[in-house]
Amino acid sequence: MQVSVFDLKGAEKGKIEVPKKLLAPKRKDIVKKAFLAEKSETRQPYGTDPEAGQRSSAYYHGRRSKRNSMMNREMARMPRVINMGFLNFRARNVPQAVKGRKAHPPKAEKVWTLKINKKEWTSALYSAMSFTFDKNAVSLRGHDVSSLKSYPLVLDDSFQEMKKTKEVVDVLNVLGFEKELERCSEKKIRATKGKMRGRKYKEKKGPLIIVNEDKGIGNASKNIPGVDFRMAGKLDVMSLAPGAHPGRLVIWTKSALESFNKTKEDKKEKAVKVKKAVSPKADAPKKKTSAKEKAK
Repeated sequence: MQVSVFDLKGAEKGKIEVPKKLLAPKRKDIVKKAFLAEKSETRQPYGTDPEAGQRSSAYYHGRRSKRNSMMNREMARMPRVINMGFLNFRARNVPQAVKGRKAHPPKAEKVWTLKINKKEWTSALYSAMSFTFDKNAVSLRGHDVSSLKSYPLVLDDSFQEMKKTKEVVDVLNVLGFEKELERCSEKKIRATKGKMRGRKYKEKKGPLIIVNEDKGIGNASKNIPGVDFRMAGKLDVMSLAPGAHPGRLVIWTKSALESFNKTKEDKKEKAVKVKKAVSPKADAPKKKTSAKEKAK
């Protein structure tokens, strides 16, 4: 599959081949599973105080023929308060008592994260990317693709060097994103109790910008409503398929697409070069010590 590459003025500069990895089979079930696994890692553990409802002097008096015994009385055998005036023999500490503990409270030590295999997650990531190259899937998700010059959209690497928000908006308007940005600028108040829980407004998801290197585009695009930014090496399913609904509108840069053609051997060579650049003394010849220096 070949895609056109555009410059910042909307003129076609050439064509590029889409890597086969990014055209994996489309599977909504795996995408949803990976999304839920990623989303579960953001959940904050919560729970009650372990001693809640048990801070009382109440205890069970079970011995016969002793003072304050519970035997031969017409009352349930449970922890009760003693010598407390009008509160005498009031039940405490148990779930069915007033001011007692909860029967099965939420526990802070509960593990909320869902597990997923690495290979399954990677296949879900490539499947989510494959949805982004399908124009029908993107329009079904709610994005306005009617006025775009072409889709999928790949831009020149000069796009990742932009540093002003106004310039980024102008480029998006030239490429036909005007209706999409209008759609994302709408802000609605949530209908339910979430208004009281720090999520009063509902905002729509717009285009996702994927670059190979951040040379200023990250800060320039973060204030545009609905627009998100990701590096090609740090992609996740949550950004490609928000709400577990695949088919997000994506703007690629040329180098970001080419980065998926690299093999494991290329990455190893790059890592070795970086290590050598960091520690130049590692390959330097060792200084020979003379017999006089050893004697000292």
